[in-house]
Amino acid sequence: MTEWTTKTVDDRLLEAADVLTRLPDVRVHGYYGLWPKMILQFSDLVGQEPPKLRRPPPSPEAIGRMEQTMPWLTWLEPRDAKLVWARAERSPWKVVCWRFGISRATANRRWEYGLSIIAWRLNGRPVLRKRSQRFVIERMREVSRL
Repeated sequence: MTEWTTKTVDDRLLEAADVLTRLPDVRVHGYYGLWPKMILQFSDLVGQEPPKLRRPPPSPEAIGRMEQTMPWLTWLEPRDAKLVWARAERSPWKVVCWRFGISRATANRRWEYGLSIIAWRLNGRPVLRKRSQRFVIERMREVSRL
């Protein structure tokens, strides 16, 4: 990868959140059932809800990318990391704003700032701590356009 942009960072975070939801459930080792599988007839199934279908488990490459992506959130302030992760989990803006007690514009600005900081660090540049959020976002947009 030559240059990281906020779009590529967002795509990786979305993929990481998706991979986490597709991982198999954690089970306690050593416990198992000895009961045989029951053969159900149609009358047994009447009134029951169909089983919940799950997507197939992620590939090892996707799990590896997810493991590379998760430490990126430690580069952000905790409140910004939680907001970026909430958006990666595809939470609607209304829910995000209610959860963090901020307006839609503020939530979007913090989300863009978080993605910009991550892309900035992935590109090997020093983080501009003494600059405003707007400055960092605009600089990252300029880099993305090139």
